[in-house]
Amino acid sequence: MMTFDVCTPTERARAALARIAECGRPEVWIHVRPESDVLADAAAVERRLVAGEALPLAGTVFAVKDNIDVAGLPTTAGCPEFAYVPQVSSPAVDRLVDAGAVVVGKTNLDQFATGLVGTRSPYGAVRAAHHPDRVSGGSSSGSGAAVGLGLVDFALGTDTAGSGRVPAAFNGVVGIKPTLGLVPTRGAVPACADFDCITVLAPTVDLAGLAMSIMIGPDAVDPRSRVWPSDVVLAAPQRPRVGVPIEAQLAVLSDSYRRSFAATVARAEEAGLDIVRVDIAPLLDAARLLYDGALVAERFAAVGDFVTSNPDASLDPTVAAIVRRSAEPAAHEFVRDAGTLVAAEHYAAGLFADLDALLLPTTTEHPLIDDVLADPVEINRRLGTFTNFCNLLDLASVAVPMAGEPGESFGVMTVTPAFGDQVALDIAARVVGSGTAVVAPESGVLLAVFGAHLRGQPLHHQLEALGARFERDVATTDDHLMVRLDSEPPKPGLVRAPGGAGRSLPGELYRLSSAGLGSFLAALPEPMALTAMTLADDTRAVGFTCTPAAAAAGVDITEFGGWRAFIAGVPA
Repeated sequence: MMTFDVCTPTERARAALARIAECGRPEVWIHVRPESDVLADAAAVERRLVAGEALPLAGTVFAVKDNIDVAGLPTTAGCPEFAYVPQVSSPAVDRLVDAGAVVVGKTNLDQFATGLVGTRSPYGAVRAAHHPDRVSGGSSSGSGAAVGLGLVDFALGTDTAGSGRVPAAFNGVVGIKPTLGLVPTRGAVPACADFDCITVLAPTVDLAGLAMSIMIGPDAVDPRSRVWPSDVVLAAPQRPRVGVPIEAQLAVLSDSYRRSFAATVARAEEAGLDIVRVDIAPLLDAARLLYDGALVAERFAAVGDFVTSNPDASLDPTVAAIVRRSAEPAAHEFVRDAGTLVAAEHYAAGLFADLDALLLPTTTEHPLIDDVLADPVEINRRLGTFTNFCNLLDLASVAVPMAGEPGESFGVMTVTPAFGDQVALDIAARVVGSGTAVVAPESGVLLAVFGAHLRGQPLHHQLEALGARFERDVATTDDHLMVRLDSEPPKPGLVRAPGGAGRSLPGELYRLSSAGLGSFLAALPEPMALTAMTLADDTRAVGFTCTPAAAAAGVDITEFGGWRAFIAGVPA
């Protein structure tokens, strides 16, 4: 578990407010909470710590995109006349506060979460954290800049077409876009309700993953809320197979972004990823449906009545035009485009049958604010080239910053099928060269292995195929024997020693899904079996054993002190 012990929650809150005041970036914020309220919350966290509560986020402060409800604070969605004051917070916010994090304020955004640029707001255009002549990216513009500037430890955004990932790229931070429904969207103003999700932006993969893991969980009141499937994959393989677009599909990138992406792909190969070129044309075609097809009608369903009924409101002209036009598609056109998505989903399923993930440039270029103001539609359209299709096709994604050329920021993202969130995070961490975090459920089943399923041994691939996650090295209690069985490939049998004889033998502990364990057991050949066992550190797990007859016929190799030592021929 991460610890935040550099300062107390109150000291961290004071430092954050001081940093916000001295930074001189008012366009990042729509509402900063009064100092007294922030410090009162920090003091409450300290009291909970003294009372013995385990608070994994104690000592952190965070910001919330102003289309997500925080009880008692106005929610504007980037439009002053739309504002309302919710009585309860979004479940995502509540869960973070329950874990010890303190809200410092609400951040600016492209109005009604419509845009990828961060300039479509009456509260001002948000400048990129490190390159203030360039856009911060939208629609989670303020959240991305707040993290990039070090004003908060992490921030919440939303993502329908890339709104949580493009700001990550432009502000040099990590952005996690989970599988739709894993984080409840209750309490978030909808953009396209069927394709919206709440995201997190943070400076590191591990902090982003920690915050995301806390937000994930079903919500009985949210009809779009989802739970992890029984066969969820809990880890990426040691050498993941990762697809990158064919060269022709990278032509949309600026010259500098094309060079940066090529350098990132080379780095990914050095990090142990197996890179293959793939055709993603059907996915790119699907991406255009979000704004150019009838699916845009979802935006009218979200805020169309407000926009058409309030012509004198502080409406961004580009956003208002998009929302008004979204009333035009006919029902049969919506059905047609839904059918197109089904075909694209089928194509994506075929791609991922041979891949663990896609590695894509998060966006196409890092535009200047002046250029976006001069061309507010076409540049925005390009920026969503690689992000727009993800939610339409129910995919998970993690965006990470990578080295860009001078004067601009650059990033890439990993993309996996729904509920492949852990794989996306693990591979993203590998690309960026950092530690990872656990976002997939920690329920699962603990499986202890001692022979041919150990890392580097011939059957380890079976665990990888089931998405098992390595937990730690372990050992049996000191009353076990190991025999070499007559099998192919060679494997040991582990049995309890009669009369208390035997010794402690080393192994590895893995966590895998309950369905994965069932598949593993169904394929287990004789004379192997799985049994409940208690390890030397008192951990309860499922472990291997073999039939008494097989043990009696095997060769006792206990003296070697473990399977690897036996393979090496070195007795302990």
